[in-house]
Amino acid sequence: MAVPARSRGTASAPSRSVSVTDKGSLMRNAVPLLLLALAACSSQPSADDPPPDVAAVNIDAIDSAKDQGVDKTPPDNDQAPSPGTPGGLANDMMPVSEAPFTADSAQGGADVVQRYFALIEAKKYGEAWTLWEDGGKASGKTPEAFAKDFEAYSTYHANVGAPGDVDAGAGQRYVTVPVIVYGRLKQGDKRFDLKGNVTLHLTVVDGASEAQKHWHIRSVDLAPSPG
Repeated sequence: MAVPARSRGTASAPSRSVSVTDKGSLMRNAVPLLLLALAACSSQPSADDPPPDVAAVNIDAIDSAKDQGVDKTPPDNDQAPSPGTPGGLANDMMPVSEAPFTADSAQGGADVVQRYFALIEAKKYGEAWTLWEDGGKASGKTPEAFAKDFEAYSTYHANVGAPGDVDAGAGQRYVTVPVIVYGRLKQGDKRFDLKGNVTLHLTVVDGASEAQKHWHIRSVDLAPSPG
């Protein structure tokens, strides 16, 4: 599935990652499941654009990577690639800030990404769908089709990195958050590893709705990577 968006302000701030399985440990400079291999560098699709089957796209890409020797036999319990290694998030030894953050800050956007992937890991697909822009419609899927995309996975995990700086202009705000997704496919119990970015958007123009003033997902851009 492709829910394109313009790429604004790539992540540049140093960070450490946090897994969505680490309960109660929201990191302020870094925060932690998928999704849809989407393009982050084009305009939002029209209602006439047929959304592709993201699950099938990812499986085909993973099979191709495996044929090229990318896929490696993982341990019995799935582990995320270590920071600084191929397929992992950027490595950073700086201490994690514990300073408060506002909902419209870059870290507020990263918090939305963490909640999004935590909901997917908990199989609460309907709630995750609503974190996309336009009440979920920006995903290019109905809630039912969105949930169906995850049927191919037996396990699904993610780590979320530190957000980049907020890109502001003309009453619009964008932030990009790096993420890695990993787990296993039901078919053949194959390991998969994906890496990319989530782009979020909010608006502060006069007349904007309350929902539009909060971060929502504009695009998710993931591609196979070494695990």
